[in-house]
Amino acid sequence: MRRHLHAEWTKLRTLPGTGPLLLALVAVTVTVSVVAAAVVSCAPAGCGHDPARISLFGIQAGQAVVAVLAVTAISGEFGTGMIRTTLAAMPHRMAVLAAKAVLLAGLTLAAGGVAVLGSALAGPRVLLGNGFPPPAYDGPMVRAAFGSVLYLALVALLSLGVATAVRDSAAAIGVVLGLLYLFPAVILMIPDPDLAELLWQISPTTAGLSIQATTQLSALPLAPWAGLGVLAAWAAAALLTGGLLLRARDA
Repeated sequence: MRRHLHAEWTKLRTLPGTGPLLLALVAVTVTVSVVAAAVVSCAPAGCGHDPARISLFGIQAGQAVVAVLAVTAISGEFGTGMIRTTLAAMPHRMAVLAAKAVLLAGLTLAAGGVAVLGSALAGPRVLLGNGFPPPAYDGPMVRAAFGSVLYLALVALLSLGVATAVRDSAAAIGVVLGLLYLFPAVILMIPDPDLAELLWQISPTTAGLSIQATTQLSALPLAPWAGLGVLAAWAAAALLTGGLLLRARDA
């Protein structure tokens, strides 16, 4: 496995887009979080907004950057045919995919940690000027921040699995962005509340982002960690499907 990790790390760090995309993840996430905090106000009598969700709102934009990073980590090899060289040198295909997943998750956790930390520090300061109470960096906020970092890593693994199965970068990005953005939009248009709640519970985005909730937890269709577990199940299924197809098909 060490040989696979070394080879995949060499490829990943030499891709021209890896560094800029990691920087973009941090910049986009923090910027959108600050903008979201700037446009929300709270009356002196109180408001129903969750300050943690607002402060970490940029995750919903940063996940698109993560998806692009994960897809390009493998789709470029399919596009150029370099995957044949990779699999000729390392015939254990599942180990190749596992090495990509480990390194991609590690990079996403590192950059996502910086992005979430910046959002968690900057967002509450902006909210404080808009009538919100002083930030409380207690257990729920720590859980929301830590869970948001895990959320980004799981999005990366989901995207890697989809890209491995689909092989085409444009198609893979379309599928992932559809799951992340179109699926939640469709839920909002469902008139049946029971069906809408069911779709909310199985959507990787709406269920996964419940990890950010720190208020009105009893009103959530899923508990925060259970919601993140739904996204983990999506990521595991995508990686398993991609791995099986990688092993079954010709390079």
